[in-house]
Amino acid sequence: MAKAKPKSTKKRAKTPVSNTIKYIKAFWILFGSGLFLIALLFLLASWGVYGEMPKFEELENPQNDLATQIISSDGVQIGTFFKENRTPVNYEDLPQHLVDALVATEDARYYDHSGIDARGTLRAFVFLGTRGGASTISQQLAKQLFTGGSKNKIERYLQKIQEWVIATRLERQYTKKEIVTMYLNKYDFLNQAIGISSASRIYFGKNPKDLNVEEAAVLVGMLKNSSLYNPLRRPEMVKTRRDVVLNQMEKYEYITEKQRDSLKQLPLKLDYSPEGHNDGTATYFREYVRSWMSKWVKENPKGENAEGDPEYFDIYRDGLRINVTIDSRMQKYAEEAVQEHMANLQKEFDKQEKDNKTTPFRDLTETEVERILNRSIKSSARWDKMLSQGKSEKEIRKSFDEKAEMSIFSWKGAIDTIMTPKDSILYYKKFLRSGLMSMEPQTGHVKAWVGGVNYKHFQYDHVYQGARQVGSTFKPFVYATAIDQLKLSPCDTIPKSQITIPPGSHGVIDKGWTPKNSDADYTGYMSLKEALAKSVNTISARLMDRIGPEPIVRLAKKMGVESDILEVASIALGSVDLKLSEMVGAYSTFANQGIYTKPVTITSIEDKNGTVLYQFVPETRDVISKEAAYVTINLMEGVTQSGSGVRLRTGPSSRYDIKNVVTGHPYKFTNPIAGKTGTTQNQSDGWFMGIVPNLCTGVWVGGDDRATHFRTTTFGQGATMALPVWALFMKKCYGDKTLKISTKAFPKPENLTIEVDCKAFKRNSVQGENIEEFSL
Repeated sequence: MAKAKPKSTKKRAKTPVSNTIKYIKAFWILFGSGLFLIALLFLLASWGVYGEMPKFEELENPQNDLATQIISSDGVQIGTFFKENRTPVNYEDLPQHLVDALVATEDARYYDHSGIDARGTLRAFVFLGTRGGASTISQQLAKQLFTGGSKNKIERYLQKIQEWVIATRLERQYTKKEIVTMYLNKYDFLNQAIGISSASRIYFGKNPKDLNVEEAAVLVGMLKNSSLYNPLRRPEMVKTRRDVVLNQMEKYEYITEKQRDSLKQLPLKLDYSPEGHNDGTATYFREYVRSWMSKWVKENPKGENAEGDPEYFDIYRDGLRINVTIDSRMQKYAEEAVQEHMANLQKEFDKQEKDNKTTPFRDLTETEVERILNRSIKSSARWDKMLSQGKSEKEIRKSFDEKAEMSIFSWKGAIDTIMTPKDSILYYKKFLRSGLMSMEPQTGHVKAWVGGVNYKHFQYDHVYQGARQVGSTFKPFVYATAIDQLKLSPCDTIPKSQITIPPGSHGVIDKGWTPKNSDADYTGYMSLKEALAKSVNTISARLMDRIGPEPIVRLAKKMGVESDILEVASIALGSVDLKLSEMVGAYSTFANQGIYTKPVTITSIEDKNGTVLYQFVPETRDVISKEAAYVTINLMEGVTQSGSGVRLRTGPSSRYDIKNVVTGHPYKFTNPIAGKTGTTQNQSDGWFMGIVPNLCTGVWVGGDDRATHFRTTTFGQGATMALPVWALFMKKCYGDKTLKISTKAFPKPENLTIEVDCKAFKRNSVQGENIEEFSL
């Protein structure tokens, strides 16, 4: 029997087919594991494992801090209140070339994907990001809205997965147009320009819809890295980046090659208009609105929280719209007028101060100067801050004598220097200040508001905060009261002789009160019209003596004056301190035929959805008769026809042209103007109140302290200090025909019983002090 062959212990070699099956199986296991891992990563991201994910409600209404807008009566945004200076715009407000530039540069297949660009993502992985990133516009928006910064690469990769998930959700929730709009509204373009609306205004001084192609390319170019491509710091890099955007637009056929080449030849042209709280137009007015709004929000809660406590609007975050009466064009002209004249006036003041040993103060002892400085030190922001830090008074006072780096104001621009805080206080005291307010008498709408010469350095508002002695600008109240009570005519005459109000009469104490005329002329008679035009003190005193100070004060109060007025004889010459806003409101009564209309600055307030939260209701009241108001206007017209305001109409005057102080002279106005100048004792305050039928404007000029003033009335009178600002402002307003400032005569009441035409009037002389002898 044959023996069986023993089995070989050698392993049989595997066939090529079996190896292939093994590799295929391994590949699919690995591939499936990869897909599973990727799916798991995305699933974990959607569950919020890597960080909190937005809820459906948050996707529906992403939360952004929205700036509150201040909108002028002519529809221009003149300011904002913000934590983030973001003003949202709709897609319809975006020019198509801006959207085209964005898509061409940031996401060429934007309209073809659903949040993630597969081709771009693959390219980024293969080339490790060297040939462009993979982030779509939707992913970039997701990053801005819902993911923050990362500390390391691993965190960044995980955040990238979150962005993919959020991007797809955004694509399901919003349209392509809405995503583009949200992205442009969200991006921080630096320099307080958050969102495309703020960026357009700040860098180019226009709304997004008005951007041209090259401007749109600049802003889109900044989207890569606004810190790197900052137009203010690296203009050449920004221009190069702009040209890259233009290349992309040509590549994807949004513009032609010829257009691209032409646009690339253009220089980078900015119109930088910062919108910080201290920058821009109407800064003093905006601060007034901020103060007004802080009170309004407390009195008008938007609802209650879950605990039943009131919730208040936040003017820095809630995106309110405040519609104001200011006209942006008139505000611009007012600020220009103040700047032009005050810079010119300051030159003359500085020139005259060179020989003043106590500059910028006059007629003071060293002790009095030191008292002013000490008062200013204790009222300074530096003092309050150090006091709140627990510093002793000795430490605080010592700090005011220690030199420090600072930027100080000058009419030629800010100056970087080193000086002590005490010296800086003395430095700022030398600058003359100014205030201007203009309003429509019929509506009460305030059209222009300039509280000072520079808000950043001089934040005291001389329209609303500061009450200063009004001088002769108070005399129309005296005349109006006398006309209303005694039916006097502008043609009636009164003696100029001196008058003494005895002690015990009209609030006079101690010695009697004997006012003096500036020209020391007390002979003869003068008509009421000429007396007001020449601002004759003795005639104002005689009128006051006849009617008493009480009815004068009552009239001023009815005209909106809220400041205290003592019922004393000296108010006939304007011894009272009043605010410029009060004076403009009161004078407007004369132009409004005796009806006082309370000045208004805010017409309505809306929330971010356009719901009206506040609507202004006009406040008016009858104060004096139409007849008395018209006659008072007629009297004040005499001021600009032959009195202290006549330079509004005359040609060159050698005395003032040589001194080159009266800015813009000659003015040569020919239209009816009622006005009154005012100059206080020692030339501390200069006033001019000017009225045309549909606009009343008041101007005040003076030093921060009353001891800061010109040496003589040649320069220190209202006609030199304040009138030029009014004239420059009105010249600019009349030059803008869209404003429709009236050049017509003041409306004359029907059946006027008081004669105002002195040529047809038989003059009556009044003997002594018996005003009752006035007769027609």
